[in-house]
Amino acid sequence: MTDDIIVEKLLQENDEFREAYEEHKAHRKVTEKLEKKHILTTEDEVELKRLKKLKLSLKDKMNAIIADNKENCA
Repeated sequence: MTDDIIVEKLLQENDEFREAYEEHKAHRKVTEKLEKKHILTTEDEVELKRLKKLKLSLKDKMNAIIADNKENCA
């Protein structure tokens, strides 16, 4: 089973994965918006760093769920 298929399955069946995925997507949108600004305020820089850390944490969580799912399917 490919990662894309596993992700689609998890989005439909796993609430924890779906919530992490949606939260990651929302943080990504805000991060992209901040990164497009030519000049960042101190608050923007702090927020950008915070969001990047949150996104990384969520990505790690999703990858762990994917890995667990792969093991269960093998």
